[in-house]
Amino acid sequence: MANRKINFAPGEFFHIYNRGNDKRQIFHDNHDYHYFLKLLYLSNSENNFAIRDIDGDIYCIDRGKQLIDIGAYCAMPNHFHLLITPLEESGLSKFMQKLSTGISMYYNNKYSRSGSLFQGRFKAEHASEDTYLKYLFSYIHLNPIKLIQKDWKEKGVEDASRAQGYLRNYYFSSYLDYLEDGRPESSIINRTKFPDYFPNKITFEKEILDWLNT
Repeated sequence: MANRKINFAPGEFFHIYNRGNDKRQIFHDNHDYHYFLKLLYLSNSENNFAIRDIDGDIYCIDRGKQLIDIGAYCAMPNHFHLLITPLEESGLSKFMQKLSTGISMYYNNKYSRSGSLFQGRFKAEHASEDTYLKYLFSYIHLNPIKLIQKDWKEKGVEDASRAQGYLRNYYFSSYLDYLEDGRPESSIINRTKFPDYFPNKITFEKEILDWLNT
């Protein structure tokens, strides 16, 4: 397997994403999504947790030494996006191996299938420029708009108020955590390791609304 051209250096920022093989749907119901969110939390550890640890309230589990910090994420029916900064050499690769293996095993077992779940290894982009890094927070969190208007990027949002309301009710991204919702899943992200572009929920939602009205 060829080596990646990207060096996942600690302290740098990376947009990570992957989609189902042949654009296969990888999340079919709420349980699938919640399982993925729990994997985001538990995979971020030097320790290995048994599959049984995924069940129940896992967001209070002491994970020990972590591999990465997550600044934003979004799970969609056939793909996912993550914004990550590694905490150690090989931290990002270790995390992604755990995450990809965990969700593949879960999916293949639940849906009685075999083979690769994803379309090759995960994709990565280095967010080396401040402008691009800030943009990724909006790009990742705006993804669910495709579920109510597929062509919104080409034609513009038909109803910005409806779109914003949809994002506020979309549970499977970190959007709610930037609104200071206080849900248990907020433990998945660590905003302190990323630039403070949005010091409060007002500035965050204004940024999102500006994109919706573009």
